[in-house]
Order: sequence, then C-alpha cells, then structure tokens
Amino acid sequence: MNELKKEDINQEVFDLYDAYAHNKLERRQFIEKLSAYAVGGVTVAALMSAMMPNYLDTRTIKSDDPRLASDYIMYDSPKGGGKIKGLLSTPTGTSGKVPGVVVVHENRGLNPYIEDVGRRTAVAGFISLAPDALTPLGGYPGNDDEGREMQSKRNRDEMLEDFIAAYEYLKAHPDCNGKVGVVGFCFGGWISNMMAVRIPTLNASVPFYGGQPTAEETAKIKSPLMLQFGELDERVNAGWPDYEKALDANNVENQAFFYPGANHGFHNNTTPRYDEAAATLAWDRTIGFFKEKLG
Repeated sequence: MNELKKEDINQEVFDLYDAYAHNKLERRQFIEKLSAYAVGGVTVAALMSAMMPNYLDTRTIKSDDPRLASDYIMYDSPKGGGKIKGLLSTPTGTSGKVPGVVVVHENRGLNPYIEDVGRRTAVAGFISLAPDALTPLGGYPGNDDEGREMQSKRNRDEMLEDFIAAYEYLKAHPDCNGKVGVVGFCFGGWISNMMAVRIPTLNASVPFYGGQPTAEETAKIKSPLMLQFGELDERVNAGWPDYEKALDANNVENQAFFYPGANHGFHNNTTPRYDEAAATLAWDRTIGFFKEKLG
C-alpha cells in the first residue's frame, strides 16, 4: 500500500483530487496545486502516489472464487452504444432463480474496483452485471486518467441507455427471478437515480454520492431508493435537500444516510478516500435493502 496514510493527508488535498477526478482540474494544474501541501518531508510525488488508485492489493473477491461464476459478455444496447461489454457474475450453490443487480461504474469505465463490486454483489446472492460504458471507444484502457478522458467523449444520456439495456438483459436472464435493482457510484450514482426516473418497474436503486434528477424527473420515480452520502462531499450533498423535498412530495419511498467524516468516493477501497467503517456499513445496508426489495 502507499506509504502516506489517510490521516497524513490534508482535507484540501482530497478536495483537489475530487476536482481533478471530475475533470475540473487538468493533471498539470492538480500537480501545481499539490505543491502547496508538499511540506515536512512530504513530496509532490508522494502525494500523487498516495492519491492514485491501488488495484494490486485491494481486490476482495478473486475472479475464480468458488462462490461465483464470473465472465465477460456482450449485450445489445440499440439506443446507446450498440454492443456493450459487461462483467456478468452469478452466485453458485443457489437453488432456483435469484434477483439481479446492475453495478454502475464511476466516470472512468469498468475498472478493477467496480469489477470487484460486481463480484461482491454475486457472492451476496445476486446475478450482477457491471457494464463498461467505454466499450464503443475500445473499453476501459487500463488506467483511470485515460478512462476519464474517454468517458468525457461519450454522451451521458446514451450511456444511460446502455445501463437501461443492462437492466433489460438481467430481467430477461433465465436465472433471474425478474426483480432487478441498481447500485452505482459517482457518475454511477447519477445513473442509478436516472434509472429510477426512466424505469417504472425498477425494483430498487442505491445511488452512492450521485447527482440528482430535476423535480420534474423525480415525479416519475416509482422505485424505492436508498441514498448513500459522504458527510464531507459538499459538491454532491448540495443537491440533496431539493431532491429529498421532491421525493417526499411525490411519496417516493426513500432513505438517506450520511457517513460522518467520509469523502466523496468513500466506498472505493483503492484510494485514500476509502473509509472502511463507512463503506462496510453502507454496503451492508445496500445488500440488506436489495434482499428486502428484490426477494
């Protein structure tokens, strides 16, 4: 793991990384601004190294874990990218049909962290499909910087269609009981909210720190929602009061959780923004919600 620990890093560095990760700062600007925090023997290189994702030591479920069967598929997305690649993970040792869950990546494609979340979902007893919205551009390129740049070139409404098509794929899967939910992170949180807007039959949606629909869009939601927020994520949290008001005005079942001291991206265990206690509790709540709503 990286030498610098989370507690060694100034909160303003996390805020800078958030701006960089959401294309509000170029890499050169990010490095320049980091230099202000390179003090007391801490170098810019050490800060950069600490903030970048570590995919080597953070996988929680191996691809050959006996509790699941996991492989890549291609499915049709006629209103989106045409053909989309996704990681389909199915639990083993279950009898009868099981519910489905679409797992939606952040703003950088289907990286190892999201693949791992897909496998975690399968181990919990669900068929999971984790699509790669970068498929039309060649797929996740192997690093997040390039992934973000690639994803910024795709139309987000077309990408939404790719994940709606993933819902349809899972719903029709012969091993699925017909009930399907969605969980997504960052960009995927916005997708999770918008799938609830667009799909009246969606059985459950769990957006992690996702952008919110308009009041008009919210009026179309029929799905129960569980919303996960980091307390320090001021950018995303600013939209919650209006969203909550619109959800309640339209009698949409919803529950929201704010995790103290947690940043945007707190569930992602590959970067120092990871908050183990918050991530564990949020994931336990997510799986419990899916079990309740999907059967």
